[in-house]
Amino acid sequence: MPTCALPAPRSPWLAQAGELMRRHRGWIVGLQWAVLAAYLFLVVTPAFLPLPASGAHLWNDLTLFAQFMFWGIWWPFVLVSMMLMGRVWCGVLCPEGFVSEQVSRFGLGRPVPRWIKWGGWPFVAFLGTTVYGQLVSVYEYPKAALLVLGGSTLAAIAVGLVYGRGKRVWCRHLCPVNGVFGLLARLAPVHFRTDRAAWESQPAKKVIPINCAPLVDIRRMDSAAQCHMCGRCSGHRGAVQLAARAPGAEIAKLATADADRWEVRLLVYGLLGTAIGAFQWSASPWFVQAKLAAAEWLVERDAFALLGDDIPWWLLTHYPETNDVFTWLDGLMIVGYIGAAGLVIGGWISLWLRIAARLLGEPGAHLRLAYALVPLGGVGVFLGLSGLTVTLLAADGIVLTSLPALRGSLLAAAALAGLVLAARQLRHDPAPRSRRAATLLAFAAAAAGAVVPWVTMFYVW
Repeated sequence: MPTCALPAPRSPWLAQAGELMRRHRGWIVGLQWAVLAAYLFLVVTPAFLPLPASGAHLWNDLTLFAQFMFWGIWWPFVLVSMMLMGRVWCGVLCPEGFVSEQVSRFGLGRPVPRWIKWGGWPFVAFLGTTVYGQLVSVYEYPKAALLVLGGSTLAAIAVGLVYGRGKRVWCRHLCPVNGVFGLLARLAPVHFRTDRAAWESQPAKKVIPINCAPLVDIRRMDSAAQCHMCGRCSGHRGAVQLAARAPGAEIAKLATADADRWEVRLLVYGLLGTAIGAFQWSASPWFVQAKLAAAEWLVERDAFALLGDDIPWWLLTHYPETNDVFTWLDGLMIVGYIGAAGLVIGGWISLWLRIAARLLGEPGAHLRLAYALVPLGGVGVFLGLSGLTVTLLAADGIVLTSLPALRGSLLAAAALAGLVLAARQLRHDPAPRSRRAATLLAFAAAAAGAVVPWVTMFYVW
């Protein structure tokens, strides 16, 4: 019987790369086992070693090396990879997703219950992990890293053992960074594209189904948000191929009906609000002044309960050997600062996005316009995480003299990219040109709410 071939791709080498991923699946699985072994070694081993002595370096201390690899290299550049290549990390390298899928092959295989499918889990998990990580100083101490990263991995294994059969239920619904990765992947200039016409014109015959581990409906796949870029579906029914697209094209073409409210909340109040507060509090003079004022107020009233510091390390940072101990007041102030930052920044952005929608005369337009802020969200978190990279390098005498200019350039590029995406969304809108211009100005005011906090942190404080 004749087969239905895909139309000639614009980038044949990309389609060939997708086919190579499908044909050499065994190599990818081998790489995943190697990454899993390295991940477990670097997460577990430092937690049972003494804290680095003064004078230790990245190249002679495993704890510092692991800290640098996880928080200085891994996380910042995983975010960059999402914006450039989609969720290749998830499908090819992520140890957590891989082990969850592997154990689900032998688990109970139960159907995914409705409570797990609740769309708010990525938002709740991201906020919870972000705040808790700050309370236990996850970036600085290996025991805290084992607790947060190892705890997440154990949860992924537990979910895999109960739900799905050879699937990544954890990744699709519960992973704390799934929502963030999905947002950033919408910017990627490469994706696996499904040609619906080719799919539906395939002659009626039995076709071996594809095991899509992240539970994507491949036939109707029109977004890179959930695709793990593993290559397993490449060439399926002559309708799926790895292809190029304009950066941000998915966001530029996004319809209001396709915008997801929980994704927007995660972007505005999580990635742009809470994350900034989490990176900012330790450098903020406002935080110091507020904490001193609160401590003085408590001392004047002989209320010392909140000033106690005999707290387990897994609840609040407690490392007396390094003179790094949090009190109950510290914990409350950190949660308060991060929460206030999330509400103030997120509230400002939401206000101006709603004003933009009103100016446009389109109810709900604030949801699709919010996606144009994804570049600022991705670059902002990259800058925040790379701050630890800079600190660790500086401790070893490697000073990046051009850092202020580089940070400013990245922020400016992200803000410009956001404005361009918003303008592309508005380009074909039926509203008069004056209304579209006013809408874009309101969007710019919203974007400023994501830029000013970073400028304040990097150039004012």
